[in-house]
Amino acid sequence: MKVAFASSDNNHIDQHFGWAEKFAIWDVQMDQARFAGMVQVQPDGADSEDKIAARLGALSDCAIVYVTQIGGPAAAKLVANKIHPIKSKGEGEETIQEVVEKLQQVLQGNPPPWLRKAMLKDERPT
Repeated sequence: MKVAFASSDNNHIDQHFGWAEKFAIWDVQMDQARFAGMVQVQPDGADSEDKIAARLGALSDCAIVYVTQIGGPAAAKLVANKIHPIKSKGEGEETIQEVVEKLQQVLQGNPPPWLRKAMLKDERPT
């Protein structure tokens, strides 16, 4: 499954969803994970609806997005588009690598229902 991280340095989760200009994309599986690239968000207007729409378009094939903060309307739109938002601990305290490793450990055990759904994102009808 593809996982996005709001990151300014491709190392730490340190950006608010609405202000992030780029997201690190990782392909995370139970037994392997690889960096799939950076997605640059093109500014698409000044209001919050435009900012949310631009980020939704850029992250449409992701199942999960990690951020430091996210507003209620943005989180609701992500969920409606089958993308699960997760707030990271602290402002840049967690590294992407740490989170990827924790996510893989959960995948190897008995993932919670929301994560099983996220894993099947591409298989569900839109």
